[in-house]
Amino acid sequence: MHLTQAPGRALLFTFFIAVFVSGCTINRDIMFRTGDDFVFSPLEEMESPGYRIAPNDMLQFQLYSNKGQRLNQITAGGVVASGNGVQQMNRWNLQGDIAYLVKPSGLVELPELGDIRLEGLTIEEAELLLEEAYGSFYKDPFVILRVQNNRVYIFPGESGRASVVTLKNMNTTVLEVLALAGGIGSRANASKVKLIRRTDEGNEVYKMDLSTIEGLNAANAVVQAYDIIYVEPMPQLVRETTESLTPITSLISTLAFFYAFIVNPN
Repeated sequence: MHLTQAPGRALLFTFFIAVFVSGCTINRDIMFRTGDDFVFSPLEEMESPGYRIAPNDMLQFQLYSNKGQRLNQITAGGVVASGNGVQQMNRWNLQGDIAYLVKPSGLVELPELGDIRLEGLTIEEAELLLEEAYGSFYKDPFVILRVQNNRVYIFPGESGRASVVTLKNMNTTVLEVLALAGGIGSRANASKVKLIRRTDEGNEVYKMDLSTIEGLNAANAVVQAYDIIYVEPMPQLVRETTESLTPITSLISTLAFFYAFIVNPN
């Protein structure tokens, strides 16, 4: 009597443990969860200040004399390249293909200048500073500076589709970034889009509802370098519960077989 009850109790206990464990694994791929009492930053107060150069940035740097006169001649086709002129034009053209690293110290090593501190400056401020610094070497220098590795991280609400989008335009919007990433996933919940922005005071989290036309204003918000755009996926309870319980069902079937064998050995 007791021998037959023990396997039955063990089987029942195993079943409840299995259901509990499977419940803990459902929707485990959802990231950046926020509780019901979480306070989001107001969208209407979102600021888009000019980007400031930071350590580990890769800078594209171009320098022209005479306030960019040669640049105008090249783009307008007014320079005839021959002899030494070919070499000179090649030097100007190749210069923009070289990337200069902003060191952890905030310094950048540039030709002829050596180390110069650009950390914390906007692009415009850095260009003015470099034009002033190169004034000792060239007449009326004209500087073009771009950050090559500014990027945004996109999680479009579907497994395997996360991407990193490089910002080529400093006025890129949330809508444009999502389009560059191929749009949101088929499992995505467009009413639950989070934009996470790193600031000096900590992370600011903004919630956007892009499921209706009213969300277009939020979608037109300008992103900043290193923003995270996370589209929350829709829960798939039935599919994930089924997938989680498949190995457990197999285990229970095996235990049931042994239980029947013990109770009815013949």
